Amino acid sequence: MATPDELADDIFAPGGKIRPDVLDDSTTRALRESIKYARSTRWDSVRSPHLFMGLLAAPDRSIHCWGDRLGADLPRLLEQFAELFHQDEAEDLPPMTLNREFLSDNVIRLLREAHQRANDNRRRVTPIDLLISLFTTPNSIVAECFERIGVTPAKLTELAVIAEQESARR
Repeated sequence: MATPDELADDIFAPGGKIRPDVLDDSTTRALRESIKYARSTRWDSVRSPHLFMGLLAAPDRSIHCWGDRLGADLPRLLEQFAELFHQDEAEDLPPMTLNREFLSDNVIRLLREAHQRANDNRRRVTPIDLLISLFTTPNSIVAECFERIGVTPAKLTELAVIAEQESARR
């Protein structure tokens, strides 16, 4: 059983909801968009591509900066990911909320990694924390999609870190 200190350090409250006090407003918006994209692509849980789609659908300054550095059209990239991960065959989908039960194990791990990264910098979780976690986690399907077109996870991460630093100066 988790200790009170471990519970206080987790991104999830004991009932499974994501603690609102650990997320900045932009991150909350991106996570809500992730749920919308999980539903619109007909998945019964939020998976890492949906997390990425949420970041693209509700980009803050750092995500815009990352996209600029990558030379990406964020709305087009969002459209491509939504097409790539759409399932035609799906049952009726339950309503989803920002709760652990509607998140894949991988997304839970990514959220915890982003939370740890934010804690290391003594701040709330930002969209760039999530983006960097998406690119640095082993076997990332999102990073793999970029790798197929010749962009390595290392390059994606480097551009995200530069974008984070650049957006912090603005």
